Amino acid sequence: LDKLLETNVPTTIDLASLPFGPGELEHLEVTLGTGELSAKLDALGTSRIRETAYPGVLWLEHRNPHDEIVGRYIEITRTPEILSSQDADITAGRARLEDQLTT
Repeated sequence: LDKLLETNVPTTIDLASLPFGPGELEHLEVTLGTGELSAKLDALGTSRIRETAYPGVLWLEHRNPHDEIVGRYIEITRTPEILSSQDADITAGRARLEDQLTT
C-alpha cells in the first residue's frame, strides 16, 4: 500500500506462486476480510474481484468455463487492471456505435 500511495504503481501477487501449507490460504482470505466493492466478469469463465477489508487490496479469482480455479491473485491497486477497457475493445465499440448512429 505504501508503494501504491507513494508512486501510484500497483502490485500483483500470484497466490499460486506462494508455498501455502494446509489451511493457510483460507486463513489469509479470512484475515483480509471483505470490503465494500465487488465485481463479477463473465468472459471465458467467471472472474470475481472483491475488495478486502483494506481499501486498495483486492482479491481476484479466475475460473474457467468448467468452474475450476485457474488463477488467484491479490492486487494492490486503485482499480483492477481486468476492469479497464482495452484499446482494441474501445476501438471496436466505437466502430459499432458509429455504424449504429449512421444507419
